[in-house]
Amino acid sequence: MSSQGGARWAPEIAGLAIGALETFAMGTAKRPLGVTSAFETAASTLARRLAPQASRVNEFVAKREATPKIDWEVLLAPGIVLGAFLASRASGTRGSTLPDAWRARFGESRGKRYAAAFCGGALMMFGARLGKGCTSGHGISGTMQLAAASLAFDVAMGVSAVLTAKLLFRGGVR
Repeated sequence: MSSQGGARWAPEIAGLAIGALETFAMGTAKRPLGVTSAFETAASTLARRLAPQASRVNEFVAKREATPKIDWEVLLAPGIVLGAFLASRASGTRGSTLPDAWRARFGESRGKRYAAAFCGGALMMFGARLGKGCTSGHGISGTMQLAAASLAFDVAMGVSAVLTAKLLFRGGVR
């Protein structure tokens, strides 16, 4: 049981499941898992519909030399949301209280937590496009292929996580 009152997922099982999904994606779609490219594809598709003249200079489309399409990678993003919802239901943590560390540092406001999560996600998306890969693209797929850039990304991601946690929770949790 977690401090939030629900069961935790065993990290070994979750890791094996992610590895199996990555293997399945590479074996069937011949492409590694990645989520942030789907947002680029969606934005590019929308831009082509709303402003076709302006989107002619879209480097993303030009680089791929094809019209962006909605494929399994785009469906992976809502699938992650659905999977998180189902996992929270199965573990009994859906609608549970705020994490103790968050409550001690920032209070009871769920709105503040949602705003922080949104801002963190937006920053992560920006960083993912800047680094040409996200936690799934580099952290899972690239690391599985022993790509040097992905291994460097893993180190940077870990260091960034520790520094961010120290900054956010400086002074410790009361």
